[in-house]
Amino acid sequence: MTKRASDVSAVSASPPRRRSKYTLAPLVLIAANVVLFALFFVWPAVIGLVYSFTNYTGVGVFQWVGLDNYHNLFGDSTFYDALTRTLLYTVLFVPLNFVVSLLAANLVVSKHAKGGSVARVVFFIPWLLSPIVVGVLWRWMFGENFGLVNYVIEKFGGDAVPWQSNADLSLLVVVMAAAWAWTGFTMLLFIAAIKNVPVSYYEAASLDGAGPWRQFFSITLPSIAPTSFIVILLNTINSMKEYPVFVALNNGGPGTSNNLLVQYIYETGFKRGQIGYASAASFVLMLILMAVAIIQLIVNRRVENR
Repeated sequence: MTKRASDVSAVSASPPRRRSKYTLAPLVLIAANVVLFALFFVWPAVIGLVYSFTNYTGVGVFQWVGLDNYHNLFGDSTFYDALTRTLLYTVLFVPLNFVVSLLAANLVVSKHAKGGSVARVVFFIPWLLSPIVVGVLWRWMFGENFGLVNYVIEKFGGDAVPWQSNADLSLLVVVMAAAWAWTGFTMLLFIAAIKNVPVSYYEAASLDGAGPWRQFFSITLPSIAPTSFIVILLNTINSMKEYPVFVALNNGGPGTSNNLLVQYIYETGFKRGQIGYASAASFVLMLILMAVAIIQLIVNRRVENR
């Protein structure tokens, strides 16, 4: 009986040793990520927040100015112009990318489509390109004096279009270039979501006489709602932080008419040496992005709870 009791006690004592052995590795990996997150995100964010309350110029010592940077920022018309242009760019880019990507995904997964694998590669290649390369390519196409599009228009007897000197057309070109570059990635998300929709739904809808459009709006769109939410959220955040495509394509021009908020922050902080003022603008942008993310999360949760 004594032996059995010792065996039972040994068996009962073994699980804690196994748990400690297999929980050590996850703890080490989590600790490494926590250290990297604190080192490369939390610490720079804290430093930036401190700078936003100072007159730091990037060199020398700085003085505490309290809320002066934020007060001056909200009275800066250039800041409002950049913010307005950023919101306009987001409003144009997000729906365009959403519609084009969803259309491409439906065409690729359609049972009537031919060459779906080739189409996936063709659509995905632009996303592999650097944003700088994307901007240069579209600048070659939509340059006013040397662009391919104006060359074709003039060959057919038309007048050259001011793609670069007109602020609205210049912004429209950037929107199309960014949507072209992002379509491949977004399309893959939609393809994965559409393939997870049960085929039995479409078979039942066909028996009820529902056509392709009715099936798309009544089955496909509701079924891929979580993916649509992720796509809209990611595209909104990325578009509000867009910078390299603008710089490569038209440098925010003509003039400063298409300077977005990130470009405004960069030029204020690094070209004018107003690090404290640029830090205040950066935190305003971060608060805007957090508000957008929270609103979209609330809306998505309410939709899912219906």
